Amino acid sequence: MTQAGKNADDPNKPADLVDRELVEHVLSAATVRGADFAEVFVEDVDRGSVNLDDGRIESLSSGRDRGAGIRVVAGKSTGFAHTADLSTRGLMAAAEAAADAAKVSGDAEVRQISLDRRSDVPGPVAVRPADIEKSTKVELLRRADEIARGRGDAISQVAARYGESRRRILVANSDGVLSGDDQTRTMFSVSCVASGDAGLQTGSETVGLSIGWELFDRYDVEQLASNAADRALTKLAARPAPSGTLPVVIGPGSGGVLFHEACGHGLEADLVRKGASAFAGRLGDEVASPLVTLIDDGTMGDEWGRYAIDDEGHPAGRNVLIEDGVLVDYLWDGLRAREEGRNSTGNGRRQSYRHLPMVRMTNTYLAGGSTEPADIIASVDEGVYVARLGGGQVNTASGDFVFGMVEAYLIENGQLTAPLREGQLIGNGPKVLTQIEAVGNDFEMGPPGTCGKDGQGVPVGDGVPTLKVAELTIGGTAS
Repeated sequence: MTQAGKNADDPNKPADLVDRELVEHVLSAATVRGADFAEVFVEDVDRGSVNLDDGRIESLSSGRDRGAGIRVVAGKSTGFAHTADLSTRGLMAAAEAAADAAKVSGDAEVRQISLDRRSDVPGPVAVRPADIEKSTKVELLRRADEIARGRGDAISQVAARYGESRRRILVANSDGVLSGDDQTRTMFSVSCVASGDAGLQTGSETVGLSIGWELFDRYDVEQLASNAADRALTKLAARPAPSGTLPVVIGPGSGGVLFHEACGHGLEADLVRKGASAFAGRLGDEVASPLVTLIDDGTMGDEWGRYAIDDEGHPAGRNVLIEDGVLVDYLWDGLRAREEGRNSTGNGRRQSYRHLPMVRMTNTYLAGGSTEPADIIASVDEGVYVARLGGGQVNTASGDFVFGMVEAYLIENGQLTAPLREGQLIGNGPKVLTQIEAVGNDFEMGPPGTCGKDGQGVPVGDGVPTLKVAELTIGGTAS
């Protein structure tokens, strides 16, 4: 009894993935025994990817995943069930299982649910990636491989990847919400290995936006490949990174991952309520330098973490978390906000219909300042400039972190000098916020990312302008 909506292929209108009357029927059944709240989340995802390694196409894949998750809340108990069967029988069985899991018992009058469609409109997509021939996508990767290898004989290995996804969702709940979204994301990455006397050195470049094939009108694949190869080649002549505590200048873009991991997670309301955050109980406190304004924005242009509604049907929002150094709010999903008697910030997200939503970031960034980047570098006599950060580990309760520096340079007498081999950046997120001494006027978003939390991964973005931290510990190998 499923029914695709007439607007299912219209990029500017949410898709009705399941008939409205069926959804109302399922919600009524889920609350018939007196549950406080019930929700139906329906998802239909198409994905595709092409991978090239060492000049050969290693994989070319596509797939589709479709199903529904049903959540029932009774008091402090939550029941959840999911199904790939979107028939009346499948959805009703899932609703009954979720109600049972929530320990809903007793008799109650039938609760009639009347759903009210919200006019949440996703961003437009000029060209659906699925409409592009696979051979065209393969040729992009082959061209990247050719250009990267042409940058120098020392390039010994090239890997490239293309990925696309289209995710359509419908969210309905017993509060009368009925909303949908149509999310398209397209990405391209290339990584290179250079071989020399210093061993193997790597360089990479990744781009991705919440748009369609028009991504390649904005980015030149040949330039991306050249950038990745040149980074690897430059590091062949790199010095070992220093060891010890030094001033650090973080370049625009990819440095945002530090604030996402070391600070952003600590501002998620579920971790705050558990006491697993260094920012718990600190609303209204000065927690950072007055130069710091930290924002999470799910409405941000075409960025990787953008969407029209979150996975609970709430509109995405622009949420200021720290303003001029003062902690002003946390990020909230619907369930925690409901318990606190406040509104969701539009940050209830889930990996798929098989998962419960939780508080998650979207596009998290440090707002730009007014200082010229060159002046920030010139203010450092001896230090390290980190152009690109890699992966790391963070303790959200304490804020302690370790991140890899995948592209860094020595600063000597206010000038960038020698490139550095990969090392570690070690510090504490809340402390870093207080030690920011300058913020540049060159804000950029970094590459697309996937944020992991409690076993779930969701697409996110992050960004920073050039900024100066008074001191951080560098874990290098230089004596």
